[in-house]
Amino acid sequence: MAWYGDDDWSYYPPYMSVAEKKAQGARALAKLLKKSKRTAEPVAIAHRKRQLTTTFWGKAWADNLERYADLANRLPRGRAYLRNGSVLDLAIAGGRVEAYVAGSELYRVTIAIAPMAKTRWRRIVTRCTGRIGSLVGLLRGELSHDVLAVLTHAKDGLFPEPREMALDCSCPDRAGVCKHLAAVLYGVGIRLDARPELFFVLRRVDQAELLSSATAGAVSRTRPAAGKRIAVDRLSAVFGIELEDAPPAGARRAGRPSRRGGRRR
Repeated sequence: MAWYGDDDWSYYPPYMSVAEKKAQGARALAKLLKKSKRTAEPVAIAHRKRQLTTTFWGKAWADNLERYADLANRLPRGRAYLRNGSVLDLAIAGGRVEAYVAGSELYRVTIAIAPMAKTRWRRIVTRCTGRIGSLVGLLRGELSHDVLAVLTHAKDGLFPEPREMALDCSCPDRAGVCKHLAAVLYGVGIRLDARPELFFVLRRVDQAELLSSATAGAVSRTRPAAGKRIAVDRLSAVFGIELEDAPPAGARRAGRPSRRGGRRR
C-alpha cells in the first residue's frame, strides 16, 4: 500500500518477511497483554488439509460466511494470513470477537454480533423439541438431518447474517472486509473446532436451555400423567369404597375376593 508524504509522492515500506512480521507483532502484542495479565491465544492450524475447519460447528460457521456474496468475495484474502499463523490472538466473549493480526504493524480486529432475537431463539428450541439426545451429541454435531437443517437455516437458524455483524480493523485498508478481518472470521471457525461451546457464548444463548427444552418433550411422553394417578387415588373418597392397588404385572393373585369382602377358604 502506498504512503503519501508532504510532497505527494508514493512510498512503500521496506519488505518484511512473514516471519519478521509475526515476530514484530508478537513483541507488540506482549506489551499490550502485559497490562491485562493474560497470555495470547493464537489460532493454529494443526493440519495441512485444504479445508480449514474439520468439525460440524467449524464447518457450519465457515459455510455460513461463504453463503453471503458480500463476504465470500473477500474471504479468500484472509486464508493465507490464517494459514501462516498471522492471527496472533483471538478471544471470544458474549457477542464479541477480539483479535490481533500481524501485518506491516500489529492490527486489532473486532467483530460485534447483535443478540439473537428472542422469538427466533424460541422457534429454534420449539422445532428441536425431543430431537436432541445429549449435550455431547449437540457439541459434536451428532444430530439428525432435521435438527441440522433447523440450526443452520440461513435466516431462522443460529448463525448470524452479515447485517448482524459489525466488523472493524485498525489497518488503513478501506475495504469493508480486509484480509485481517477475513483471517479472523475464518479463525473463529477453527476456534469452534476445538471449543464448540464458544459458539453459544458468541450468540449469547444457553445451550443447556436448548438441550433441556428439547429433551423435555421426549421424557414427558414416556411418563404417565400425574393427574391420572391423583384421580384414581380419590376414587375411594368419591364413591365411599376402598380400592385395592392393582397387582404387579405377572404376579399371581392370592385368592378370589367374595361378595362380602372376605376370601374363600
